Amino acid sequence: MSVLKKPLVTEKVSALNEKGRYGFIVDINANKVEIRKAVEKMYGVNVKSVNTMNVMGKVKARYTKTGLQIGRRPNYKKAIVTLAEGEVIDFYSNV
Repeated sequence: MSVLKKPLVTEKVSALNEKGRYGFIVDINANKVEIRKAVEKMYGVNVKSVNTMNVMGKVKARYTKTGLQIGRRPNYKKAIVTLAEGEVIDFYSNV
């Protein structure tokens, strides 16, 4: 199983990209050292620091013909990676 699942491409994280910080959704069991090594290997950059956070999935309710259906989105882990000065990751290079 890969440590990095996918990059975060949201408005908040895109604003951080200008400051050299990038967001990723990572494996829930990954630690900061594993995340650092995976980013450095995959993108060929130097990582200055890694901040992680566990995000609890939201409870979702849907009103249907058979009644109220309640479910839950899955939990996931986010990592905000700060790169060394002058380093850049281009997510849109192969699009």
